[in-house]
Amino acid sequence: MADGKISGVLAVDKPEGWTSRKVVDRLQKILGVKKAGHAGTLDPLATGVLIVCFNEATKLVPYLMEGGKEYLVQMLLGVRTDTLDREGTVISREDPEVAPEGIAAVLEEFTGSIEQVAPAYSAVKYQGRPLYKWARQGVKIETRPRLVKVGEINLVSVDLPYITFALSCSKGTYVRSLCSDIGERLGCGACMWSLKRTRSGGFSLAEAVSLTDENAGDLAGSLIERMVSIADALPQAKTVYVDEEFAGRLKEGRQPVAADFSGPHIPLFDPEDVVKLVQSDNRLVAIAKVLVGAKEIGLVARDTRAASILRVFNE
Repeated sequence: MADGKISGVLAVDKPEGWTSRKVVDRLQKILGVKKAGHAGTLDPLATGVLIVCFNEATKLVPYLMEGGKEYLVQMLLGVRTDTLDREGTVISREDPEVAPEGIAAVLEEFTGSIEQVAPAYSAVKYQGRPLYKWARQGVKIETRPRLVKVGEINLVSVDLPYITFALSCSKGTYVRSLCSDIGERLGCGACMWSLKRTRSGGFSLAEAVSLTDENAGDLAGSLIERMVSIADALPQAKTVYVDEEFAGRLKEGRQPVAADFSGPHIPLFDPEDVVKLVQSDNRLVAIAKVLVGAKEIGLVARDTRAASILRVFNE
């Protein structure tokens, strides 16, 4: 049994058929931790990168979920289902009559900012209940479209009726809906056949650990070795190093002022940036949203509030 007090972040290669909650429960049992959560749900059908946080690291979940996602997607042309994936009830079938060059052109149309409606069979809640529970009762709920961003869609292969493409997108993108919309644009309908998340924020599939290849006794030590510290879990956030006295004030609820951010070793940050306040031994004390940019710190009064604390950590 591992040390249940350990805090950190782990990228896991979620197996097909597992819920995201099952992955968290499995890891809690192996590591003996009381508190754990995941950042960005994957449906049971999907595989790939699931970020799991333990103990103090669970405070990072909202920020880890903000990162962009990358997927490898396989879709089945000519088949429409009620769930928009292969596990649903088939609504219609037809032979897809499309050329590879036509497919690539249509995929390109779905890049940029696009509107999506949540699938009827999804975990999005309406009046406190997930949409899939309403759908199973035969109740159709109309939800508002939401704007998502698709960075790139690159066609990988065409083996009709299947096509495979690589996708980069913002959080909250419904890949099942994207497959369905692409199928309609191609004129034959489609559903998602398989989905592998290859990147979530700063975590890639190459660094994700498997839960199915090793037994629990061997896996515990391996998990701890592969775990990322809280301070290193947000690589995109710039680091401000703090001394013990400043760290103590932060833990008491004090907000940083301009005098706290003065000095030659302060990184170049702008207002609204999220920064990490870290002690010299790489312990994360807090994360904060910057109110005064680094270039203006020396131009304002020393007691001007310079940042707003978002989370305080107690490693």
